[in-house]
Amino acid sequence: MTHADSEFLQRDRSIHPPAFTPDYKTSVLRSPRRAMISLQSSLSEVTGPAFGHSELGPLDNDLILNYAREGEPIGERIFVHGHVRDENGRGIPNTLVEFWQANAGGRYRHRNDRYLAPIDPNFGGCGRTITDETGFYYFRTIKPGPYPWRNNLNSWRPAHIHFSVFGTGFAQRLITQMYFEGDPLIWRDPMVLGIPDRSAAERLIAPLDLGAAVPLDMLAYKFDIVLRGRQQTLFENKLQGN
Repeated sequence: MTHADSEFLQRDRSIHPPAFTPDYKTSVLRSPRRAMISLQSSLSEVTGPAFGHSELGPLDNDLILNYAREGEPIGERIFVHGHVRDENGRGIPNTLVEFWQANAGGRYRHRNDRYLAPIDPNFGGCGRTITDETGFYYFRTIKPGPYPWRNNLNSWRPAHIHFSVFGTGFAQRLITQMYFEGDPLIWRDPMVLGIPDRSAAERLIAPLDLGAAVPLDMLAYKFDIVLRGRQQTLFENKLQGN
């Protein structure tokens, strides 16, 4: 995802958290005991399927309406927007961006989520879109709530939205999370604190964007996703760099 007249910038491996981070309890069990092995990808893995706008429905990027059955979901309505960019700041067009999240009470619509907050019958919590010719994307949703998790006795995840960004095939997939400016739980979260470079962690925090807010309707947050380079967004499944 670069242009012929530019070179890839050197990746910075120091921004990524180590696989073994004791304060993040799950990493203790899943961190590799031996050096990882690089496997050669097959042609079918690095090519296709190609994603096009015809694959999307009219409400795929509207989480307020795409699961509504008997009225709109409960919670703070928000607008999220940004660009998917390369290491030189150029927008990446026709990129599939998926997003999923908990509802306003902090509960996912998933059978394994046993948090006591109720499921919102009008909120599915997932959607997708494709960037335009400038790399721009946007979607409407309900601001997710924080929720407890079994890391320590009183661990809470800050409000966040998960993102998945695809290249030209399923093997070219990057995953990250977006947090919200001003959330006091961010700098108490073991996942965030496990990132050794604070500036890399700060790039996961979406600032409030009043200029894009819809008056008397919803606030807006801006979240750019940078695929490579020194300003790269931290991706959970590419901890070794891209």
